[in-house]
Amino acid sequence: MKIPDTKKFSKMIFANIYKLYLQKIERKGKTKEELDTIISWLTGYDKKGIKKQIKNNSDFETFFKKAPKLNPNSSKITGMICGYRIEDIEDKLVQKVRYLDKLVDELAKGRAMDKILRK
Repeated sequence: MKIPDTKKFSKMIFANIYKLYLQKIERKGKTKEELDTIISWLTGYDKKGIKKQIKNNSDFETFFKKAPKLNPNSSKITGMICGYRIEDIEDKLVQKVRYLDKLVDELAKGRAMDKILRK
């Protein structure tokens, strides 16, 4: 499934979106540590790596390109996000961004961490 304006995803600054993710989950009583855990699970970044990407104002293209290793279970992240079925998104960068969006949504909704991390 094609998504319009896929280039906008590549130039979005991770640090800006991270702040929005953090605000979203904190409103629901979740913590920065939990957010960092799901980001680490998806991308392979440790806390230091996440901080470095934030400090460098990396865009999403750079963030995912430099990610140590996309979790092999990321393909188990399915469902709808912003009106699109994640597993049908053709652009791999957009799909990775939507994987992250979905994980953050699940965290904010109070889903158990084991289920979020597809264990």
